[in-house]
Amino acid sequence: MTKTRATVFQPLPLSKRKYLANYLGRAQKKVGRLKLIELAKQYPDKLECPELQFSGPNKLGRVEYFQHLGNSKFCLAPRGESSWTLRFYESFFVECVPVILSDQVELPFQNVIDYTEISIKWPSQSIGPELLDYLASIPDEVIEQIIGRGRQVRCLWVYAPDSEPCSTMRALMWELQRKVRQFHQSAETFWLHNGSVVNRNLVEFAKWKPPMPLP
Repeated sequence: MTKTRATVFQPLPLSKRKYLANYLGRAQKKVGRLKLIELAKQYPDKLECPELQFSGPNKLGRVEYFQHLGNSKFCLAPRGESSWTLRFYESFFVECVPVILSDQVELPFQNVIDYTEISIKWPSQSIGPELLDYLASIPDEVIEQIIGRGRQVRCLWVYAPDSEPCSTMRALMWELQRKVRQFHQSAETFWLHNGSVVNRNLVEFAKWKPPMPLP
């Protein structure tokens, strides 16, 4: 999540991006990450996987980090210490297509967002040349469409002012409201003879719309 919508650089056109894909991060003895590092050694012209320093005098700056991310069409997001990965969210702001390489990943707002429309999820056991071949087979116009749909929903990962119609807090509140509505003992939940579950205005919950723009 981020506190502002501002980007730190202007995304490059796809035709000017040097790499097909990238992975920016430390290995941390994680199998998926180690596979990517080895794959980058085999295909250095396709996959950028530099040894970056995130601390010390040679620490990579924020702008330089995002410039690296934005120089590829696809941003690879293997599993880290947790079931989620920060690079997944960063990819929407640098406008590369996120490729999830974490089989058990947990993503927020899955009742709001269709992640199949804005990302790719690839089995971690198949990290290898076949992954790069698959990504290379996707036409630029399709990549642009995926990036465009991601651009529409990335506001859900921004802690924006209350005046903004789309933000992390609005999405969280909608999720909480949904959980309350699903609990039949709630004072805000009612049901009719035909099994329909409705609100106090007799509107079916299935017809409710989340209070933010969706793709």
